[in-house]
Amino acid sequence: MQARGKDINQALLEEIVMTNDKKRFSFSDDGKRIRANQGHSLDLDLGLEERQPPEILCHGTATRNMDVIFKEGLKKMNRHHVHLSEEVETARNVGSRYGKPVILEVASERMYQDGFKFYHSENGVWLTNEVPVKYLTKSTVIF
Repeated sequence: MQARGKDINQALLEEIVMTNDKKRFSFSDDGKRIRANQGHSLDLDLGLEERQPPEILCHGTATRNMDVIFKEGLKKMNRHHVHLSEEVETARNVGSRYGKPVILEVASERMYQDGFKFYHSENGVWLTNEVPVKYLTKSTVIF
């Protein structure tokens, strides 16, 4: 950062890591490097290990996306993975960023048993490559 004219120090980096509301960043074990907890559009290996997910995970989206999703499933689009959550409230917050929110329930345990891979990032986000339509249902949670 300093090489690019940005004044930054260890204290500021620690504040960024600790106060980011989505816990997007973490330090290496030795505290000398910082990284994103998900790669988003960057092509890099996050070193995530495959894990068995809980029975159900949630995905938040906007109601305007429902027709496409129930036709094609959840796609990673320009990211490396589809992002899923264990908490309905987190999914609702994500969906609210794009319009009127709707929560989709993902039969993640069944997907895993059918051979789909899941990863769990340091900030609690579950990641997978896709979610076919047959594993999706609209949540009955009302806001």
